[in-house]
Amino acid sequence: MKGTEFAELAAFMAVSNERSFRRAAERLGMSPSALSRTIRSLEERLGARLLNRTTRSVAPTEAGQALFDRLRPSIADMESAVRDVGAYQSRPRGAVRVNLPRIAARLVVTPILADFLERYPSVRIDLVIDDNITDVVAQGFDAGIRSGELVHQDMVAVRLTPDLRMAAVGSPAYFARRPPPQVPRDLRDHLCLTYRWAGTGALYRWRFDGPDGSLDVEVLSVVTVNDTDLLLAAALQGAGLAFLPESFVAPYMASGELLRVLDAWCKPFAGFYLYYPNKPRMPAALRAFIDFVKLTSPSRIGRQGA
Repeated sequence: MKGTEFAELAAFMAVSNERSFRRAAERLGMSPSALSRTIRSLEERLGARLLNRTTRSVAPTEAGQALFDRLRPSIADMESAVRDVGAYQSRPRGAVRVNLPRIAARLVVTPILADFLERYPSVRIDLVIDDNITDVVAQGFDAGIRSGELVHQDMVAVRLTPDLRMAAVGSPAYFARRPPPQVPRDLRDHLCLTYRWAGTGALYRWRFDGPDGSLDVEVLSVVTVNDTDLLLAAALQGAGLAFLPESFVAPYMASGELLRVLDAWCKPFAGFYLYYPNKPRMPAALRAFIDFVKLTSPSRIGRQGA
């Protein structure tokens, strides 16, 4: 159906409901004469008179009433659909899709999910765990969470955590077999558990900072995996040393299940940011999620505002 044909039918429905060209014209935002021309065009196209007009009243003909009765349910459905879409903008409802690494899910999102869903019961959160650098816009996500170093400058970004540090850790059982490394180059004599990026196949760099600047160490990788939970589990079992974010392994260091080495060589780097494209009409569900995460995150400092 062409746009002009739909406009003609909408005009006919308005006149039939109002039983007045003047009131229908006001409702449609057009002049009575233009509305009259539109109705005539519809009648000519259909080859049937749809409205009986007198100087005092307007009423559907038999053909017009039949058309009105057939169109009324469809028009009502369309009007309801339009109202529902507007509701997505006015009150939080629907799905929010977020792309984020497993560590960010554990540290930032999982702790607030229950409170968020209790406050916004009509919102669904779709978390996609993805440790690769994914284009959230191209892949249809509403937002992403990444280290600030990885967020594109054209995105709106909100800081969620303070700066992070990496930690080289191993279990007491592992260090019972091998002496702890004193400097990063000692890692060449150790069994290491290394993260591999699924998208590129590249290994995560073991980067340290010393008196002479940054230092990348090529380690002996006895296990490579693209899942940080598996790296942690292998380290806890004594399979080797793992290089993971400090906040991720902090509970295990506190309990003594993991021991940290090379602490002085691990300097802070940019923490996690929630980021999203700058949208002129942001869905209310996404706005609610952004505001809630900002208020409940460890850091409320926005890099570019929101």
